Amino acid sequence: MSAFLVAPANALLRPPQFPSCSSARADVVASPVIPQTEEQRWRQLLVPLLAGCRDIPRLKQIHALVLRSSTTCIPSAASSARDFIFLYSRILHVAASDAADLHYATRVLNHLLLLDDSGAVHLPTASSFFWNTLIRAHARSSHHQHAAVDLYRRMLLDGRVPPDKYTFPFVLRACAYLFALPEGEQVHGHAVKLGLAPDVYVANSLVHFYATCGRLELACRIFDGMSNRSLVSWNVIIDGFVAGGRYEDALDLFREMQREFTPDTFSMQSLIGACEGLGALSLGMWAHAFMLRRCGGDVPGDVLVNNSLLDMYAKCGSLVLARQMFDRMPSRDVASWNAMILGFAMHGLAKESIQTFASMQEEDGVKPNEITFIGILSACNHGGLVSEGRTHFTSMASVYGVGPRIEHYGCMVDLLARAGLVDEALDLVSTMPCKPDAVIWRSLLDACWKSKAGVEVGESMARRVFEMEEEESLTSGAFVLLSRIYASANRWNEVGLVRKLMSEQGIRKVPGCSSIEVGGAVHEFLAGDTRHPQSEKIYAMLRVMEERVGLVGYAADLSQAPMVAEHDDERRRSLRLHSERLAIAFGLISARQPGASIRIFKNLRVCRDCHEMTKLVTLAFGVEIIVRDRTRFHHFKDGLCSCADYW
Repeated sequence: MSAFLVAPANALLRPPQFPSCSSARADVVASPVIPQTEEQRWRQLLVPLLAGCRDIPRLKQIHALVLRSSTTCIPSAASSARDFIFLYSRILHVAASDAADLHYATRVLNHLLLLDDSGAVHLPTASSFFWNTLIRAHARSSHHQHAAVDLYRRMLLDGRVPPDKYTFPFVLRACAYLFALPEGEQVHGHAVKLGLAPDVYVANSLVHFYATCGRLELACRIFDGMSNRSLVSWNVIIDGFVAGGRYEDALDLFREMQREFTPDTFSMQSLIGACEGLGALSLGMWAHAFMLRRCGGDVPGDVLVNNSLLDMYAKCGSLVLARQMFDRMPSRDVASWNAMILGFAMHGLAKESIQTFASMQEEDGVKPNEITFIGILSACNHGGLVSEGRTHFTSMASVYGVGPRIEHYGCMVDLLARAGLVDEALDLVSTMPCKPDAVIWRSLLDACWKSKAGVEVGESMARRVFEMEEEESLTSGAFVLLSRIYASANRWNEVGLVRKLMSEQGIRKVPGCSSIEVGGAVHEFLAGDTRHPQSEKIYAMLRVMEERVGLVGYAADLSQAPMVAEHDDERRRSLRLHSERLAIAFGLISARQPGASIRIFKNLRVCRDCHEMTKLVTLAFGVEIIVRDRTRFHHFKDGLCSCADYW
C-alpha cells in the first residue's frame, strides 16, 4: 500500500493487485479474519488518498478509480452502494473545499442524482450532506454566492431530501453577502415551517443576516427570542449594532454579555469598533489591556486584532499609539499598511503617508490595492499636493495594475477643485469611464464655495447635484452649500429662497452632533443642547470662552449661518450654540489637570467660524484640542491648526 501512495500520478491509472489471504505465513497464528470484498479494499486504499488530495487533477484520477472499482462501474450490492456513496461524498467534499473547482463539484452531485434517478444507487434519506457541502462551498467563495441560493432553490424543487439545520446557515450567509433581503426572508420562513428556526446555529445565522441587511429590529427580535444563546450569538448581535452605527447600544450589550460569557477576540474586535465609532480613546485602551490580560500571547501575533487596534487608535485621535502598534506588529498584511497610510492621511500628515506607501513597496508579498490608493489620494487631498496626486493617480493602472474606481476619481476631483483647478476637475469628470455620482458633484459645489469660484458656477454644480439626488432622495447637503455661496456673496434674498425651497420639499438640515469622552463616559451634544446635567456650567464656560477669544481678535463669520433668519443677532446666536463649542466648554470644565488635551468628534464638517474660534480657544486657554469631523482630524494648538486652514 505504501508503494501505491508514493507512486507517480500516472501510476494511479493502473489498479493495484491485492494480495490474497493465502499469502499469510502459516506459522503465524492469525486471529479470525472477516473476508473483505474488493470494493471494501478499494475503500481502504482510496480514503487515505482522498484525505491527502490537494489538487483537482489528482482528484479526477481518484474519481476515475472509484468508477473502475466495480466491474460494472455501478455498484449493485447494498454494501458496495454504501461504499460508493461514501467515496463520492469524500470526492465532493475535496472538490468543494476552498472553492477548488465548484463546477466539477456540481457535476459530481449531478452524477449522484442521476444514478439515484436510474435506481443504480439509492441515496439515503439523510443525504442532505451532498447539498450542504456544495451550498457551503458556493456561499464561502468569492463570486458564487448567487449559485448558493440557486442550489438551495434547486434542492427544494428536487424534493428528495429536505433542508436541515446545517443547510440554513450556509444559505443565509450567501443571502447576507448579497444583501438579498426578500430571498433571506423566504429562507427564514422555510426554517420556521420545518421547526428549525429555534436551533442556535440557524438563529445565529438569522441574526447575522438581518443585521447585515440593516434590519436591526428584526435581528434584535430573533436574538431576544433565543432560549439558548452562545457566545457567537452575542458576537453577532454586537457586531450588527457596531456596523449599524449604534455604538452605545453595542457597549451595553457587551457589558451584558460579560455576565454569561468571557469575551473572545471576535467580541473584542466588535468592542474596538464601537470605541472607534465613538472616539472613546480611554475605553479603547481599556479594551486593549483587557485583551492582553485575557488572551495573553495570542494578541501580539493576531494580525486582524492588531489591525483593529491600529485603526482604532488612529481614528480616536492618537496617532502616536497607532504608530507604536504598527511598528511593534510582528507581521503585517496589506490591511495593516492601508490602516497606517489612511491614519496619516486623515490627520493631515501627507508626507508621512506617502513615505509609508514607499516603505510598503519594499515589503515582500504585499501589493497595493484599491484602498491603498484611496489613502494616498486622500493624503494628497488633505495636504494640497496636486502634483503628487496626479502622479499617484496615473501610476495606479500603469504601474500597479489597479484600475481607478469612482472613489479614486472622487478623491482626484476634490483635490483639483479645492486647489482652485475647477476647470481641470470638470475635464476629469467629463472623461470618467463611469457616471459621476452626487458625491463628486457635491465636492465640486463645495470647492466652488471655498475657492469663491462665483455664484453662476456654484448654481451649475448645485443643479447637477439635484439632478443626481432626484433619482434617489434629496438631502440637505447641496442646499446648505448653495446657501453658503449666496451668503458669501451677500445675496440674502437667494438664501431665503433656498430655505423656502427646503421647507417646501420637506428637507431638514442634518443636525450637528459632537461628542467628548470624559472619565470613560461619552457625552453627546446637539446644537443649542440643554439636556446635559451640567448645562448651566457649560453655558457659563461658553460665555467665558467668548470673552477671552474676543480679546485675542475673534469676530463671528456670519456667512457660516445662512440657514437662519436674516438678522445678524440671530445668526450670531446660532453660531455660538454649535455643538462642538458646547463640547469644548464641557471639556474645559471637566479637565482633571491643566493643559490636558480635549478630543471632540463631530458628525459634520467643522464650519469656518468654529474652526477659527477653536484656534483662538487653544491660544486663550493654553490647551490642545483635537477635533475629528466628517472628513479628517484637526489638531489645534497655540492658535494654529494642523490643517493650515486648508480643509
